[in-house]
Amino acid sequence: MKISFHGADREVTGSCHLLEAAGKRILVDCGMYQGSRELDEQNGDDFGFDPASIDILLLTHAHLDHCGRIPLLVDRGFSGEIITTAASRELARLVMLDAAGLQEADAERRQRHAWRRGDKDGQPLYTTLDALNAMDRFGRVARYGQPIELAPGLTATFHDAGHILGSASIRIVQEGDGGRSVIFSGDLGNSGRPILRDPQPPPHADAVVMETTYGDRLHKPLGPSVEELYAAITDTFARGGNVVIPTFALERAQEILYYLRAGVESGRLPRTLPVFLDSPMAISATEIFRRHTECYDPKERALFAQGGDPFALPGLRFTRETADSMALNRIRGGAILMAGSGMCTGGRVRHHLRHNLWREDSSVVFVGYAASGTLARILIDGAKSVRLFGDDIPVRAHLHTINGFSAHADRDELLAWHTAIKPDKTILVHGDERVMQAFATRLSATEVHMPGNGDAITL
Repeated sequence: MKISFHGADREVTGSCHLLEAAGKRILVDCGMYQGSRELDEQNGDDFGFDPASIDILLLTHAHLDHCGRIPLLVDRGFSGEIITTAASRELARLVMLDAAGLQEADAERRQRHAWRRGDKDGQPLYTTLDALNAMDRFGRVARYGQPIELAPGLTATFHDAGHILGSASIRIVQEGDGGRSVIFSGDLGNSGRPILRDPQPPPHADAVVMETTYGDRLHKPLGPSVEELYAAITDTFARGGNVVIPTFALERAQEILYYLRAGVESGRLPRTLPVFLDSPMAISATEIFRRHTECYDPKERALFAQGGDPFALPGLRFTRETADSMALNRIRGGAILMAGSGMCTGGRVRHHLRHNLWREDSSVVFVGYAASGTLARILIDGAKSVRLFGDDIPVRAHLHTINGFSAHADRDELLAWHTAIKPDKTILVHGDERVMQAFATRLSATEVHMPGNGDAITL
């Protein structure tokens, strides 16, 4: 077995790892870089391998930084099979189509400016048609705990990673003399959260390729984080303002809806609480969540079986149409506006920020990861004003950063998962280099590697 590394190596996004075994070239994830403009520009670079040479792509889950470059891979020659879980297949379609639409819109804007400069640059990374073509490459559906043959004597088994709906860690085993086994962690979930099951560590493997996003810190407990959310809403309504929640469409939007429903049912929030989910992608993702209760923990699955709905709120309104989204900006107070993107790099949330950031009575509540260089991070770091749609907007709203909702395992959960597997060799990826170094000091009885982009390791 040989593994080469082509993304999320000493950085947090762009997961892409190539395994060569049993005469097959197997790609694990093909994600998009996210964050600064420099990272965005990396998405169009060469992959570091020939896409046409890849036989199989195994997708751990449907977040953009794990599936976002699949249409580009197909456009550049990949014609093999993509294998993932049923839920990840549906979510990946949604994510790739959304990304294509955003890239086409951005390219159109760039082209308008380019024509005025007299040139014709500004092409999208890929188009909606490319995203649809990529769906034709999806083949067999993986089920947790059931091996799938990739080649004679070579199998892959998906194990529940508890991160988002359908997420998986993948254990690949090559049998026979000198056989080896390796686990790709994907992104590991934060235990004890609602809706999804906790991560399930796979059996022992010789090596593990492991994410380290939060490998140097512990998360705030979930209970106090939920109370902090309720307090932020209550205080804002008392001031007469709106609550803007920049929302990741997959998992985070559904989790916040879950806790808002629980807050209404417990009396912590008013029964008439007006909540607007202003994200076509999050609305579609919520519908996909409702279809895949096989991924739920037993309590929530039983609720659905009894006719309940963990996302149902009396005052919940879905706003798919642009005109309906624009109308929300006329609401002066007393509403919760959930909109993408979670890092405020695009989407409808930027319009809501434009109309609420300057208001002292309103609040912006960040409930997810904010990468360096994103508008969310700029606000969290204390900017006094930000530029939106050509205007300088003063930041007067109350800003809340609630870290306990993370969908990622923290340091101790990562260590527990690693200890359960007992690998001989540990390869750290998908994390800031400083964080990796800190996490590596806590690993014992294992050989630790931190590869750079283009590096290769033979097992």
